[in-house]
Amino acid sequence: MMKTGKNYYAVVKGVKPGLYTSWSGENGAQAQVFGFLGAQFKGFAELEDALDYLHAHGIVVAEHKDHQPRVRYQDDGIHIFIDGGAIRNPGPGGYGVVLMHQGRRKELSQGFKKTTNNRMELSACIAALSSLNKKMPITIYCDSRYIVDNITQGHAHRWRINNWLTSSKKPVENVDLWRQLLTLVDEFQPQFTWVKGHSGSAENERCDQLAKAAARSDHLIVDDGYEQTPATLFE
Repeated sequence: MMKTGKNYYAVVKGVKPGLYTSWSGENGAQAQVFGFLGAQFKGFAELEDALDYLHAHGIVVAEHKDHQPRVRYQDDGIHIFIDGGAIRNPGPGGYGVVLMHQGRRKELSQGFKKTTNNRMELSACIAALSSLNKKMPITIYCDSRYIVDNITQGHAHRWRINNWLTSSKKPVENVDLWRQLLTLVDEFQPQFTWVKGHSGSAENERCDQLAKAAARSDHLIVDDGYEQTPATLFE
C-alpha cells in the first residue's frame, strides 16, 4: 500500500500516464500501475513537485474548468534529455543524451580526455540536435542553468550579435561550441526546459550515467576547442 501523506500521484508509465489526486479507486493511480509491466510512478505531498516530475518526463498537465486534471502526453515531437560533466573539472569528461519520439528512444554518449562541465553540457546539446534529420517540435530537458538561462533569456543570441563579447565586453567562454549550438537552435527551434538534477527523472538520471561512463571509458577523444585554447577562457 502507498505511504500516507501523499496528495498527488504522478504516473509516468502506466495504463493512463498522468496526475492523480487519489491512490485507490477506479480513477486512482493504483488502477493505472497495478499489473502494468515496467510501471513508473511516484507520490508527492505538493502539487508543484508532482507537476515538475511529470514535466521532466514529457507529460503536460492541463486543467478543465471544473479543476479536474486532464493529462496529454506530448507525443507529437521529440523529447531530448541531456547531461554532461568533467571529473575534477577540468579533467576527463563526457556527455550523455537520450532522445525519445513516439515510444522509440536513442542514446548518445562520448568521452573526452580533458574538458569542463560546461563544455560537456554544450556538447550534449550539439550532439543531440546534430543527430536529427527531420524538423518537428523539440523539447530539450537540461539541468544546466548555464545553457537554459543563456538561451531562454537571450544572452547567447546577444553575444553573437555583439561579435561574441559579453555585456561587460569580455570574450565569451566556450565560443566554439556556442557558435555550433546557436546555428542548430536557429535550424531546429527547440524549446529548452530546466530540470533539477537528481530529482527523480529517470531519463535525466540515465543521461548522468551515460556521461560518467563515457568520461571513464578507454576511448576518450581530444576536445580540440578546449586543449587549443587557453584554459582561462573556460571555467
